[in-house]
Amino acid sequence: IRVNNNSSSSSSSNNNNNNNNNTDYNDIYIYNSNNNTNNSSSKKKKLMGCIESKRNTNTNTNNTTTNTNNIEEENQEDIIDIPTRSPTTTTTTTTTNNTTTNTTTTTETMTDATDEKMTGVVATGEVDEKLYSRQLYVMGHEAQRRMMASSALLFGVSGLGAEVAKNCILAGISTMTLCDPAIPTAFDLGGNFYLKESDINVNDDDNGTSASASRAELSLPQLAELNQYVSVSTVSKETVPSLTPDHQTAILNQITASIAVVIITIPLDASLIQAMNDKCRSVGACFIYSLTTGVFSQVFCDFGTEFIVSDTDGEQPHASQVEMITCDSPAAVKVLEDHGRHGLETGDYVTFSKIKGLEKKDGGDDNGGDSKDSNDIGLDPSIEYEVKATGPYTFELPSVDLSAFAIPATQGYITQVKKPKILSFQSYAEALASPKELMMSDFAKFDRPPVLHLLYKGLHQYMQSHDGNLPSVGSGEDAAALLEIVKSLDTGTDKVITEDNATKVSALVAQFASGSQAILSPMCAAMGGIVGQEVLKACSGKFTPIQGFFYFDAVETLPDELLPMDELNITASDNDNMTRYTSQISVFGKTLQTKIMNQNKFLVGAGAIGCEMLKNWALMGVGCGPEGKIHITDMDRIEKSNLSRQFLFRTKHINHFKSTCAAEAAKEMNDDIKIIAYQEKVGGETEHIFGDDFYDKLNGVCTALDNVEARLYVDQKCLFYRLPMLESGTLGTKGNTQVVVPHLTENYGATRDPPEKSIPVCTLKNFPNQIQHTLQWARDYFEGVFRQNAEDVNSYLGTSSENFAQSLAGQQNTKIDTLTSIQNTLVEDRPRSFEDCVQWARMLFEDLFSNQILQLLHNFPEDQVTSSGTKFWSGSKRCPKALCFDIGSKCEDAEMRNHFDFIVAAANLRASMYGIKGRTDEEYFVNVLKDIIVPDFAARDGVKIAANEAEAAKESSDSHMEEDVDVEATRILESLPKPSELAGFKLNPIEFDKDIDDHMLFVTACSNLRALNYQIPTEDTHRSRAIAGKIIPAIATTTALVTGLVCLELYKIVGTPRKELAVEDYKNGFINLAIPFMTLSEPTAPAKTKAVIKGKEWNWTAWDSLDISKGDITLAELMDHFEKEYNLEIQMLSQGVSILYSFFANKKKVEERKKMPMSKIIESITKKEFPPNQLFIIFELIANDFGREGGDSTCQVSISINRIHSVSFCRSLASN
Repeated sequence: IRVNNNSSSSSSSNNNNNNNNNTDYNDIYIYNSNNNTNNSSSKKKKLMGCIESKRNTNTNTNNTTTNTNNIEEENQEDIIDIPTRSPTTTTTTTTTNNTTTNTTTTTETMTDATDEKMTGVVATGEVDEKLYSRQLYVMGHEAQRRMMASSALLFGVSGLGAEVAKNCILAGISTMTLCDPAIPTAFDLGGNFYLKESDINVNDDDNGTSASASRAELSLPQLAELNQYVSVSTVSKETVPSLTPDHQTAILNQITASIAVVIITIPLDASLIQAMNDKCRSVGACFIYSLTTGVFSQVFCDFGTEFIVSDTDGEQPHASQVEMITCDSPAAVKVLEDHGRHGLETGDYVTFSKIKGLEKKDGGDDNGGDSKDSNDIGLDPSIEYEVKATGPYTFELPSVDLSAFAIPATQGYITQVKKPKILSFQSYAEALASPKELMMSDFAKFDRPPVLHLLYKGLHQYMQSHDGNLPSVGSGEDAAALLEIVKSLDTGTDKVITEDNATKVSALVAQFASGSQAILSPMCAAMGGIVGQEVLKACSGKFTPIQGFFYFDAVETLPDELLPMDELNITASDNDNMTRYTSQISVFGKTLQTKIMNQNKFLVGAGAIGCEMLKNWALMGVGCGPEGKIHITDMDRIEKSNLSRQFLFRTKHINHFKSTCAAEAAKEMNDDIKIIAYQEKVGGETEHIFGDDFYDKLNGVCTALDNVEARLYVDQKCLFYRLPMLESGTLGTKGNTQVVVPHLTENYGATRDPPEKSIPVCTLKNFPNQIQHTLQWARDYFEGVFRQNAEDVNSYLGTSSENFAQSLAGQQNTKIDTLTSIQNTLVEDRPRSFEDCVQWARMLFEDLFSNQILQLLHNFPEDQVTSSGTKFWSGSKRCPKALCFDIGSKCEDAEMRNHFDFIVAAANLRASMYGIKGRTDEEYFVNVLKDIIVPDFAARDGVKIAANEAEAAKESSDSHMEEDVDVEATRILESLPKPSELAGFKLNPIEFDKDIDDHMLFVTACSNLRALNYQIPTEDTHRSRAIAGKIIPAIATTTALVTGLVCLELYKIVGTPRKELAVEDYKNGFINLAIPFMTLSEPTAPAKTKAVIKGKEWNWTAWDSLDISKGDITLAELMDHFEKEYNLEIQMLSQGVSILYSFFANKKKVEERKKMPMSKIIESITKKEFPPNQLFIIFELIANDFGREGGDSTCQVSISINRIHSVSFCRSLASN
């Protein structure tokens, strides 16, 4: 089926037979599940993760398939006009032999009233950019469309299966079919967030058979709610009664050519897994098999012998600017060094655009001017040139001969071309017998993957000999049996088990066997993120899949020896005594479970990471005990773009507070959870809420934030109160986790990234050379014209002229600009109708993109030469050209009508600011614009334009003499109407919002027009939104993975049973699911500083302190304490901005204060009482060693005012 989104009529055979060549079809091919399965001559090819079907001409007409749309078959392919439709939510699929019947319940009707239901897979090429906004910056539109045309078949909906299904549905694949007839057990409650304890009670019907619903049926309703565009269905228990070899035929019948990928997430018989893998290969479907067994897990991928990856890493193509292209053979290229390395490798391909230079030796210029067309200068922009890297800033073009040219190129743009890659995979049987290189996750355990490979092979053999059952919890007998199997499988010359590691492997097998039945939420979340991304790779062809096996474990969370049975107390057959925490108890024991439930945690942020974290905590039981509680805060409200990755939210929650909705959703998963939701920002202004008494009751803090500033604030709080902190973040497919443990690891703020480079002002104003420059300029202009001008006018109207003049007194450099903008906005350019707004927009276009450019060229002509003899317009300075307004003009790169878009967007924003009704119909604008007379440009002499940053700084400081500014300001103020004359008049300031299309239309058009001025490649609205809005790419898979890793660290922080953890037992994580890459490493220990206290050397860290157990002591007692205990004489003591004591202060006042408690001294100075929730006062203290001149020490002192003991934090005692 090839999808047409422009059709407004229902699909019919007439449309297929009489296609209009002008119809815009999306290049999406879907294999129709109703095709004749007996047609062995049909050819199927896996292309970019999708299935393309081209039928052979010798189709058996005697065995036909009836389609409800009566679509006639063509010899080569069916082309069907399909109008955009709203998706189904629930489908029950029943398969008998080779006939498939779909019964669908649709929640919303299709957009075309005459449309009929269609069988098979139907996808629309329209991408909902509002919903998938952040994900599109990860996957891209083309990959998203491929996903929307792909179907997945999932076997197993326990914990891991639920995670995979959730992530894939959120991502927006076409259909997800669940096949799992098994009835849930208590172990499933540890990972499946849609199962409840009541679901595991097995009831028999009158016939004595089980009447309980299956895991798939119980999970279906809520999974279907996640994404309205995804059809979610189940395979009935009548069709597939069980996932065992007894029903292998029925299972294999579900794997058809309409399926893009098959996923298995539960333990199955090894022969059945192999048969399913073989069937996938025969129909061209990708195959993924993954398991979690306690704190161990595996992933296996087989995408066939020729899987095409369109983009191996998802990174933006490397882009550079030309400094010079030599006239040699081969041509040599040097890039501008101040823009960074070119990042290319030998064998890469690049394209060139906007090249300037390369004139021929005969003096002729084939370009007919200064803007060189690459076709005429030897570098065709449509040709991809192979690269030979010769240095970080240089490379050669082996196939290019430019020796016919005399003058080298001096400017231009270079863009890397990313090439598809074909990958070949081993089948499951081949990889099981002789795997290729196993993917690593922790280089500290470099020898672990081969051992785990052997363990999982042994596990399958164990299951075969034990009626499909896994080893029992805590059973030494079962562990011994598994160990014997593992040893028997370790054959060949390169043995995995050696004398050196035999004891270690034996212990590992015991831990593996004991927890093999356990389904832990953190492990399911982590592996669900990895497997979910592999599914998306299979559907889209984007990013590099895992080739073969990947193994992961978190044995650091386990005790060194198995826990006694009274700690585990698990009987697999006794469902009545089992709870949601059965899996967790079977691994970590009752004691740790009690500690987890009594945790008091503060979760800062309720976005994507916050939602995933709350889900994990609800399943783990965090805050569910009598002493436990979770505090969560987020000041943001839910937007539509959140729904594709913040899975606790639904459409009905839009505009509601995130923290409240997330808390309610967590409560639905686990009714025992105690959670308090706040809508407050965590910062200095909310310390009356999140103060000393708040942090004093916590066991730890978990951050789910989107900015560094907030993280650093929370980090300082954790450092002060000595609280563990769990930190994580994502950037598209990349993610990181950091565990902060008091005294054991460094704090989050101990190491920081370098600050972002700012764009020089003169570059933004006059010399842009990248689209980032023009977008920043356009956004700044938006803020100035549509927000700042309106706010200035409202400020002027809201007070008297005299008071407003006084408010401008401290703005000497900007006073004239502010008043001029008020005069223009309020008087000279004030519109009375929308037609006035259109005229203003047209004049603005002329000023920004023609007149200002002509003035710049008047000051700096194209042939300008600097004092050193070099061309002024060279290097990163691109010579601009003025634009001539053309309403029908369309830019070459982004293919946007920037001239028209700018007028429409600017006029409507202007109208909105003044409360005038706008309009967007093109005919109206054409009629108005043709009558507008635009004055001719006249260059002005004496206009100063800074050529570099130094001149810009000097110009800013010397812009106006103070007396001239005041005189001109008074003149403008006197010319303005009095505020009383405009009573009731007010403008509507418009604050830029990247998610509002009208705002982005202006910024994109404005940026592109400026880019056209300077011959910079333009960008479309989607890409411009990412740059201007500084959007952080995000996808649910990465979020699930990082939160899973964080929660594994939570087990360690709460306390691994009977084990003292060292720093190497904790793990920080760094991942990139696109490559794929994952590495765990031990955290960095805190930096130590040497000091001498009481004559003894002390190596202290940021976590250390000096304790004072004297309560709210007086100033004299504090000074005596420092003198006696540390031989320090306090020279100065301050709190905030108030000096409480200094050696040079009035002696009488000092003596009075020495007798007062520290809290009273502060109250007497600040005239404020302490908040009731404040337990500590922080002082800054400077002290000298007694008997030694100089050598001042500065430290921070915190004294308790509401408790018996107090703490003095000394941060800078190194000089002692």
